[in-house]
Amino acid sequence: MISVKNNGFWELEHLSNIELYFAKPEYFKENSVVIEGDDFHHITRVMRHSAGDEIYVTNGVGKIFRCEISSLNKNEVTAIVKEEYSYKNKYGKFTFCLPKLKSSDRFEFALEKTIELGISNFIVFNSTRTVSKGTKMQRWNKIAVAAMKQSLQSYLPVISEADSLKELSELDGEIVVFEQNSKKHLSELSIDPAKNYYFVFGPEGGLDKLELDLFDGK
Repeated sequence: MISVKNNGFWELEHLSNIELYFAKPEYFKENSVVIEGDDFHHITRVMRHSAGDEIYVTNGVGKIFRCEISSLNKNEVTAIVKEEYSYKNKYGKFTFCLPKLKSSDRFEFALEKTIELGISNFIVFNSTRTVSKGTKMQRWNKIAVAAMKQSLQSYLPVISEADSLKELSELDGEIVVFEQNSKKHLSELSIDPAKNYYFVFGPEGGLDKLELDLFDGK
């Protein structure tokens, strides 16, 4: 692994040779971390790790820790923190607003790939032409954790919901709608690091005129 420090933060240039696991911040105590659940299973049953092995663990809020496994028991792995890396959330001001889609596979693919690109804020919404109205928050969060680890990110994605486009139109920040009839285009956007940006993607049938009118002047 090659790491370069920039303004107090680390930038990882090459991470393809590490295993990344996730533990919530409260599982870190002083210089150690406890790993449970799916990651415990992967460490012990899939990778067959033992005491003394090196692993990397993220807390999901901008840090990755190089750790050494100190003990394993029936339900958890304990590891000692040897080194700590802190990272900026480069796209922390960006929120992707994704519609519920008829095909759950297509929705989950979009969620996974945008997380792998570094997006960590999501709002899932219903629209007039939304076909699927169901909610699978538990599954979406599981996909988010897996995508974060797979792409070696250090920020756990936050996923929330909106019942309508009206809720999105009232958000405080710059809103860009990806729709052919939208009056605002991405090419016209000038990024201000102090502002929040919301990128709205329409469902299969697009947004209707009343929904588009909500964003006029935003």
